[in-house]
Amino acid sequence: MTFQIIKGIAKWTTILTMASAATLTLATFANAADEYNVVNGYTLSGHPLGLHGVDPVSMFGDQGPIVGDATHAMTHDGIDYYFATAKAKQAFEANPAAYLPQFGGFCAYGVFVGKKLDGDVRYADIVEGKLYLFVNAAILEKYREDPQAVIAGANAKWPGIVHTPVSDL
Repeated sequence: MTFQIIKGIAKWTTILTMASAATLTLATFANAADEYNVVNGYTLSGHPLGLHGVDPVSMFGDQGPIVGDATHAMTHDGIDYYFATAKAKQAFEANPAAYLPQFGGFCAYGVFVGKKLDGDVRYADIVEGKLYLFVNAAILEKYREDPQAVIAGANAKWPGIVHTPVSDL
């Protein structure tokens, strides 16, 4: 083989490898978007943004939801989260499961009825140390009629819809 042919093969091998890597990366983000309620678009790191940029640690404090800052960002499971302070970021890093909303941040009542509705941090409940989000005030009130039934039903339904795209529900 001539040098030009070998050089051409090496070029196309590199292009195909990069295209494959890009496809796998985008597929990971697409899957993450099915499992997590994320903001449309991506952060500077190229990941989707979780909790609409609200600091997940702040949901467990007395001040309520606090908008995070990109200077205190962290990626967890392919999703970026913003934190109000470095201390909040450290708390999350130590135990992400303690702060992440249930059902990927989708509305718990929506999951209960088999849908993935937007979870809004303004309409939240913490039960046994777990954060549940709801789409609006009316749905939060509906949930409050029988929270244990809604949580149990959503927990039963979630494994069957976790990987299902929102548009397919």
